[in-house]
Amino acid sequence: SSAGPPVAEKRGLDPDLLDALRQAATDAAVDGVELVVDSGWRSREHQARLFREAVSKYGSAEEAARWVATPDKSAHVSGDAVDIGPAGAAAWLSVHGAAYGLCQIYGNEPWHYELRPEAVDSGCPPVYADPTQDPRMR
Repeated sequence: SSAGPPVAEKRGLDPDLLDALRQAATDAAVDGVELVVDSGWRSREHQARLFREAVSKYGSAEEAARWVATPDKSAHVSGDAVDIGPAGAAAWLSVHGAAYGLCQIYGNEPWHYELRPEAVDSGCPPVYADPTQDPRMR
C-alpha cells in the first residue's frame, strides 16, 4: 500500500528519521519482521510526567536519569528519537539499522533509536551504557 508500514506517532518526528524508519520497516517486513514505533515524538508535558514517574519509581532524579530524560534534554521531545518494538523488531534493527542510519544509542535501552546519517557509511557509534553517559544529557 502507498501508506507504508505501520509507524505510529509520526507527527512531530524529524522527516529524515521518519523516512529512514519507513525504509527500514519496508525491508524488515520482507524478513517477516514488523517494526512498530512504540513511542516517537513526545510533548514536553508528557516527557515531564514520564520523568516524574521515573523519579518516583527509582527514588531519585539521578537514578531516573539513567532511564528517562528531562523534557529539555529528551530526543523524543525534539522529534529525534523513537522507541521500537516488539523485541524482535529492535533486534532486527540492531543488526540492520546502520544501513538506514538508525542507531541504538543506549546499552540499557535496546529499543531507543536515533538517526545518525553517517552510520550508513561508517557504522553506528559505540553505545553509551545509559543516558547519563551521553554528553547531550548533561
